[in-house]
Amino acid sequence: MQLLKGLAKDKLGLASFLIIVLTLIVGVFAPVVAPNDPVKVNMALRYAAPSLEYWLGNDHLGRCVLSRLIYGIRPSIIYVLIALSLSVVLGGLLGFIAGYFKGVIDSIIMRVCDAMLSFPVYVITLAVVGILGVGLENILIAFILMKWAWFARVIRVSVMQYSDLEYVKFARASGFNHFTIIYRHMLPVTFADIAVISSSSISSTILQISGLSFLGLGIQAPNPEWGMMLNEARDVIFTKPELLLPPSLAIITVVLAFNFLADALQVALNPKLASSKARMQKEAHIVKSLLHEKEVAK
Repeated sequence: MQLLKGLAKDKLGLASFLIIVLTLIVGVFAPVVAPNDPVKVNMALRYAAPSLEYWLGNDHLGRCVLSRLIYGIRPSIIYVLIALSLSVVLGGLLGFIAGYFKGVIDSIIMRVCDAMLSFPVYVITLAVVGILGVGLENILIAFILMKWAWFARVIRVSVMQYSDLEYVKFARASGFNHFTIIYRHMLPVTFADIAVISSSSISSTILQISGLSFLGLGIQAPNPEWGMMLNEARDVIFTKPELLLPPSLAIITVVLAFNFLADALQVALNPKLASSKARMQKEAHIVKSLLHEKEVAK
């Protein structure tokens, strides 16, 4: 309830949330929403201008750009969200174990995280692609292997802030098992941190996946994906720049929406930030009123 009330007060956050939800719905029901077959080739319509049947025109193979854009939601966003969710679950589980139990378990898990984080994401991704072959699923596997360590380290820090509080010690002394303490007492207070870091990571992951697909390492033709659509349109960037706009605007819109949503979640889940933001807005309104009165007096 607190989250919904916080988002309702933030118009930009609410608009971003609605954009994301609408995009996901369109992606899930792409076979129903898309007006045409996204992989159907029709060379007679090669580089055709927008029309009533093809709202965004046709690409170099006469395929419907709008349909490819709609079907591209799945690999560009939905599959990324699934992979990121798996990373959060794995990293969160190990982060809770390390931050709650500490000691030797914490040291072992953190040393493994240090080893994983010592390699750049793109290096591991290229290594996995080199071993397993090109393809979106292999890139997502590489990201899961890398992202969990970062989530585990961040969530561990959040858990350690609360693991030594009095009510947690009292729960231990009362005989509650560790799972119950983590589930009932630790998870609710760390949920805000997990939600914020997860939502803020989605944008960078979408950009990275689109970038790798642009380089030809992601999803393969003829399947549509926003990064690959940019790659296909780069050969005609000066003669047919309109083919770059749909995937570019889609990526920019979704990334900005997730960024704004992450900011809104941080404020909604943190009462201190919410009161601070309200105070700043009030002060800005007062200053604006004083400036307006000063201009009127002149």
